[in-house]
Amino acid sequence: MRRFQGRTDLPLDEVGVAQAESAAKQLERLEPSTMVTSDSLRANQTAQLLASRAGLVPVADPRLREADIGDWEGLTRTEVEERFPEDYLAWRHGIDIRRGGGETLVEVAARAGPVVDDILARALAGQTVIVVTHAGTARAAIGRMLGLDSSSWTSLGSLAHGRWAVLEVPFGWRLHEHNVRPRRRCTPGF
Repeated sequence: MRRFQGRTDLPLDEVGVAQAESAAKQLERLEPSTMVTSDSLRANQTAQLLASRAGLVPVADPRLREADIGDWEGLTRTEVEERFPEDYLAWRHGIDIRRGGGETLVEVAARAGPVVDDILARALAGQTVIVVTHAGTARAAIGRMLGLDSSSWTSLGSLAHGRWAVLEVPFGWRLHEHNVRPRRRCTPGF
């Protein structure tokens, strides 16, 4: 049905739990030292699954919540297109609009970016930090971290459920991997 969820605070369903568990199995190999998460229920559940495997205690921060999409929240794409045709068309063309009267991606980055900056300032060189957040928030934060002009942030694909991006700091931020899917083993033991 492709419904805009936004900040609706729902728990993970069975599929979401399976996606989070699959991601946790792979991410624990990175030996993370620190984890920060959105304070939403679904992000916290995801973080707890990884934290229990990695021996961490995730720190919840409301600044990592999903983008506020105002009146679009809970509507299907068809409903948004019918009720807000001009805004929907602009959004589909990658324009950073205030969807449904909510936040722009620039505003999301302005609140979420400092969380990442703060946690990285406390991390030691070579440590892995995991940030558990939402697709829109991740896109905005990554675009900001890479120093991309906000008009190009939508060129970063949205992170699908249970997927992640890997950013490294060899000479400033570099996007090493994006929208990574947990690897599935075809044959046991390989």
